[in-house]
Amino acid sequence: MKHHHYLITCFPLQGHINPSLQLAKNLAALGATVTFSTAAGVLESLPPAPDGLSYASFYDENFSLTAAYLTNLRKFGPQNLTEIIQKSLDDGRPVTCLVYSLLIPWASMVARDMHVPSAFLAIQCAAAFAIYSRFFGCGGVKSDDSSVCVKIQDLPTFSSCDLPTFVLPENAINPVMGPMMIEHMKELETLPKPLVLLNTFQELEQEAIEELESKLNVLAIGPLIVTSYSCVEENYMEWLDSKPEKSVVYVAFGSLMVLNKEQKVEILHGLLQSKRPFLWVVRSSDTEDEDEEVLSHKSIGCFVTHCGWNSTLEGLACGVPMIGCPHISDQTTNAMLVEKVWGNGVRARANGEVVLNREELRECVDVVMGEGERGEEIRKNALMLRGMAIEAVKDGGSSYNNLRKIMLE
Repeated sequence: MKHHHYLITCFPLQGHINPSLQLAKNLAALGATVTFSTAAGVLESLPPAPDGLSYASFYDENFSLTAAYLTNLRKFGPQNLTEIIQKSLDDGRPVTCLVYSLLIPWASMVARDMHVPSAFLAIQCAAAFAIYSRFFGCGGVKSDDSSVCVKIQDLPTFSSCDLPTFVLPENAINPVMGPMMIEHMKELETLPKPLVLLNTFQELEQEAIEELESKLNVLAIGPLIVTSYSCVEENYMEWLDSKPEKSVVYVAFGSLMVLNKEQKVEILHGLLQSKRPFLWVVRSSDTEDEDEEVLSHKSIGCFVTHCGWNSTLEGLACGVPMIGCPHISDQTTNAMLVEKVWGNGVRARANGEVVLNREELRECVDVVMGEGERGEEIRKNALMLRGMAIEAVKDGGSSYNNLRKIMLE
């Protein structure tokens, strides 16, 4: 087997860092040499790297999600990444594959200029990536019609409200994300055999994966989720320990969704009206993904989530039924899959600018945690999907085998 040195790079947002860093750890655990590279501030906050893994910064400026930051990152990032690759070569441990993800398409250009093979890590679901391919790939959808629909093999039709929000021309970030996604797809289309690593597993998204396989060399290697946590305050766990099994509503919307006072009031009243104990995480730090130690606790009966892909995978892997409250980007697509394809939850319908009103939240909780036939089916599907996720990453599972396949190339 060829000894690989993977350079894994990512944009310094928590939703990008977690799956990228988990992939780095998984590859290192299999015996590869791995360098994980992102902004310096992120690396300074990480625990010491395990054996086989090291850190290297490609950008030093303090992170801010602004146009100026993106401009400077694109200006200085390529040269810094080139220097990391050159130093590895000079040190006698040349990079054999550069892995990059969303928002840094220039990383692929650096790899090409340095004659290093590259792979794109799709940190969102396979269905979202298939939709991006339709809209932003060669000959993609060029429509100003906000009611456009997408059909992927045997999946239900994705209506405009199910598509990642920024693919629609009227979306506020379409002018930024559209050209960047076109650049991503163009880079992949210029390579003779582009490799795309998917943070999903074969059994979960067979239809979308098959569509992508007709255009690209794709390998599903997920779920790439953090498997241990130490950030849960002890009093929360003691409180959860005191509650009956599957009785608690867990609410967490990640770090990017900003709730105004009206939204918070509606959510609070909806939770109170459900007459069930609840744990609501209100973020005060830059961390997007939910705590799996909480999600896997026996008292958790429902997960109210923004449906970011990392959070969706964590809820799925813990076997917890979900109430999806999507807001931006791929969250809308993930919520549709949860409700209409996998059947492990429901999608709450928003009311204008409010994430959801109190009656909608209460009704969703009653469905998911109640004694009705639909709730029973949702809970059954959630447990089934948990078993599928566990099997996929086990030795001999589909994702494990695909990860081993990467190391043989």
